[in-house]
Amino acid sequence: MSRFEGVVVSDLSLQSQFAQVQLRNLKSKFIALKNQNGQVLIEDLPSLLVKLKPFSEIFKEDEIRDLLCASGADSSNEVDFEGFLKAYVTIQSEAAMKSGGSKSPSSFLNATTTTLLHTIDESEKQSYVAHINSYLRDDPFMKQFLPIDPSTNALFELARDGVLLCKLINVAVPNTIDERAINTKRKLNPWERNENHTLCLNSAKAIGCTVVNIGTQDLVEGRPHLVLGLISQIIKIQVLADLNLRKTPQLLELVEDNTDIEELMGLAPEKLLLKWMNFHLKKAGYEKPVTNFSSDLKDGEAYAYLLNVLAPEHGSPNTLDVKDPVTRADLVIDHAEKMDCKRYITPKDIVEGSANLNLAFVAQIFHQRNGLTSDSKNISFAEMMTDDVQVSREERCFRLWINSLGISSYVNNLFEDVRNGWVLLEVLDKVSPGCVNWKQATKPPIKMPFRKVENCNQVIKIGKQLKLSLVNVAGNDFVQGNKKLILAFLWQLMRYHMLQLLKNLRSRSQGKEITDVDILKWANKKVKNTGRTSQMESFKDKHLSSGIFFLQLLSAVEPRVVNWNLVTKGKSDEEKKLNATYIISVARKLGCSIFLLPEDIIEVNQKMILMLTASIMYWSLQHSSDETESSPSSFAETPEASSPSSVTQTPEVSSPSSVSKSPEASSPSSVIDTTEESPEPSIDGDDSKSVGHEISNLSINGVAYDTMVMSN
Repeated sequence: MSRFEGVVVSDLSLQSQFAQVQLRNLKSKFIALKNQNGQVLIEDLPSLLVKLKPFSEIFKEDEIRDLLCASGADSSNEVDFEGFLKAYVTIQSEAAMKSGGSKSPSSFLNATTTTLLHTIDESEKQSYVAHINSYLRDDPFMKQFLPIDPSTNALFELARDGVLLCKLINVAVPNTIDERAINTKRKLNPWERNENHTLCLNSAKAIGCTVVNIGTQDLVEGRPHLVLGLISQIIKIQVLADLNLRKTPQLLELVEDNTDIEELMGLAPEKLLLKWMNFHLKKAGYEKPVTNFSSDLKDGEAYAYLLNVLAPEHGSPNTLDVKDPVTRADLVIDHAEKMDCKRYITPKDIVEGSANLNLAFVAQIFHQRNGLTSDSKNISFAEMMTDDVQVSREERCFRLWINSLGISSYVNNLFEDVRNGWVLLEVLDKVSPGCVNWKQATKPPIKMPFRKVENCNQVIKIGKQLKLSLVNVAGNDFVQGNKKLILAFLWQLMRYHMLQLLKNLRSRSQGKEITDVDILKWANKKVKNTGRTSQMESFKDKHLSSGIFFLQLLSAVEPRVVNWNLVTKGKSDEEKKLNATYIISVARKLGCSIFLLPEDIIEVNQKMILMLTASIMYWSLQHSSDETESSPSSFAETPEASSPSSVTQTPEVSSPSSVSKSPEASSPSSVIDTTEESPEPSIDGDDSKSVGHEISNLSINGVAYDTMVMSN
């Protein structure tokens, strides 16, 4: 799918002054300046620089031209991208001096960089460090580096190797990463660090983090604002994990009418937390509704009322009588500590309205004592909400995939959030840019039901233009929340997106569409070329449940990525589970963006198996230097298939020199030094099978999904 590739600048001192998101933005603007000869001249730069946000309000174009001339630049000379960056730094330095002279060039740059966090909040850093010290102190590997000193930059130094972030993801959502795939040597080389960060970013996407503007190079360099931004998202996912009706059915007490349950299900976890807080505050007689985790909590009164309702035995009658907000906040924290809430927040953080820390604090209070009742009605409803396991897993997969695309909306509950059609239109616009007529679309909040139908009708119209199978499907089906039809549509759309990505990589395809059969043949040929006999007949071949074929495929595209010492024969359920979890982490470590679960491999979910295979193929085509692999004929089985020895002599591995030029490029894993050191286990039986001619229910031009042919 996607990989986290950065813009590499040969001058490391120059690159260190820019975040990856800004480098990508500046490079796109620089390329747009090129003339018919593909050149950019010094004289072309002022017109671009004056439009950039850091300079537009400080300089005029003539002033920038004079500054460039004063620096010794000849206006008629050609300039490359690094020369443009140097000019940028020159103007930036002058801008800093002109705006007061108190800021260094780097601080001025950081103040204008659009990233997850613009500045470093020391209180947040100390809170996150305390969280890490608490949850990872017993980790066999991390305990040698802990506790981290929150008064230093040790957190960012420790994050450079990627191990800390991977471990933190597993704390937030256990078993997301197979820790056997993490490179945990005390001193890692650049390839190993890159692999860890690629694994981290793909796994972060798989638990719901937004990592669109973060690259592996940003993490390798330990950029504080980006590292803290990612850690903040991971911890937020952890503390809000139980804020849903499935895990906490008692939340039904927050609604008085069954008609409000639908609204409750569609609330984001932080909104649900606010609703819970206001529910108790209303019972306590607190009249002001809390609408945010910042300004509404600064005086500490809401906290005092909330804690007195939840834990009156630990309360102090003097808390509300105190006039000084800092003193009241201190009493609030003392009250919470008596409830065994970890102290990650200070009175100053409350008074200053730190939104992230207040959110974490309220979430801790909720987990410790939510004050809700458990009755039979709630329990029975929770059981009713337990959908078919397969539906639940697919909902998770498509929700995470949508959130990984970088659209402006964030999906919390797939079936609720797509009903107005807007999210689906955003996804379509990402998958097929320009296909949406935004003038005919209505942006939420949408009060008129027919506007939702209009949005969904346009979704159906575009889907048919993309040749998706939408027999007997109308926009109103989505508005009504028909789960089977929503899943069927999103499956086709996700598959279409992947096939388009693969098609775009095939330089010799000449417009030829990629099919499921092409992907199947490619995978079988890749494995066969290494001298192995395992083959898959289709994407629902039951032999795939052992995981051996996918480990062989991963080893075929990157010979040293699989440590065969860790691979089981895949006979028992436990062995299959170990292999499946290892497959997912190794694939993410390479750079594959995948959202399936180990159960999808074990149970051979043909849709998820297809996406896994296609993702590995996409990664391989991106990194392959073999021109024949890009040609349409390469998918056919040929007698000229490479022998095992030829694979050994010319593996698809980035050379050290290429890595030095591009730190983002994936490289051989150093989990093991050579394939001979970890021999592949022998598998009983003959796994060789012929390639099937039909991939049932997966053809775009045919019936793509059983439910799509259902009548309403």
